[in-house]
Amino acid sequence: MSKRKIAVVITARPSYSRVKSVLQAIKNHPNLELQLIVAASALLDRYGSAVNYIEKDGFPIAAKVFNVLEGENLTAAAKTTGIGILELSTVFDNLSPDIVVTVADRFETMATAISASYMNIPLAHLQGGEVTGNIDEKVRHAITKLADYHFVASEDAKARVLKLGEDSAVVFNTGCPSIDLAVPVKESKQLSFDPYDKYGGVGAKPPLANGFLVVMQHPVTHEYALSRKQIEATLHAVNDLKIPTLWFWPNVDAGADGTSTGIRSFRERYPLEQVHFFKNMEGEDFLELLYHSKGLVGNSSVGIRESAFLGVPVVNIGSRQHRRQRGQNVLDVGYEKEAIKRAIQNHLQNGSFTGSNIYGTGDSGAKIADLLAELPLQFHKTIVY
Repeated sequence: MSKRKIAVVITARPSYSRVKSVLQAIKNHPNLELQLIVAASALLDRYGSAVNYIEKDGFPIAAKVFNVLEGENLTAAAKTTGIGILELSTVFDNLSPDIVVTVADRFETMATAISASYMNIPLAHLQGGEVTGNIDEKVRHAITKLADYHFVASEDAKARVLKLGEDSAVVFNTGCPSIDLAVPVKESKQLSFDPYDKYGGVGAKPPLANGFLVVMQHPVTHEYALSRKQIEATLHAVNDLKIPTLWFWPNVDAGADGTSTGIRSFRERYPLEQVHFFKNMEGEDFLELLYHSKGLVGNSSVGIRESAFLGVPVVNIGSRQHRRQRGQNVLDVGYEKEAIKRAIQNHLQNGSFTGSNIYGTGDSGAKIADLLAELPLQFHKTIVY
């Protein structure tokens, strides 16, 4: 029997950790052939150049698609999606995959879904059915309607996909593949690497032995004009607390220039003697860093998913993760300095939480690979009403 060709498209820094265990399972599966396509901001150094980690991990790359239009505004996001459709269509035509796999809800994933759908290539969607507070909400559910197979991360998400009219025969709660990377992290007793030595970065180098915070805050697309003001509230809160902090650069979303400018301007005005900044980090290292931290501050989905599994305290700021299913580890606050400070101090007092299996138990990659090998190939839709 010839191997099924599975084209997996990675378009951004977080997407790689979301799907790494799936890539490994496909690569190891006797009946599957991995066709890895790296595109958009995953190729750009200013956002951490995820492609370097992909190549280091030994995954052969079948194609690279440079389609990010500079500007970090709504027009640039729309045009980047359009360019992605043009470029990915050519790649799919050349590779002739049996199934295309797309991840989550970023605007670049829309290009993957549209290209595959119009080319009659079966489309598998990871992490459908969840809710969020910005354009990702529209993109995620639009891709659900374009996709032929749904590998969701929770029972709540599965129920929502079924409510959207998808056939239960092609909707599977596989858990989130990012949880697969978090399982071995729970066995680590202490941080096994020096983040300053291994990843460089810029800023102060506060001692980490007595505890530290991790900050990851992205712009919100429907509030992109406020991104600088929003990041400044977090900067003031962290600066006031004087706790050693490791801060990660934002995603390439509309408003990212406001977030970045806000950080740079703040650094010019305040010494930030307890804060160090990184662009990116290998997925496993980042999760280990998170696990041994005092908590995560910001609005990243890692606070909702992996942090729930690891029991890491999270201060979730603003609307980016609005209505997303979360564990007891999350405190939600607005973009207000004192509220952010109070939430951080509350977590510092209470410590870590018991881990939750809302988003899986750590075997998602293997489950998804097996399904990709066994499911009947189809690109027509049977909608259940």
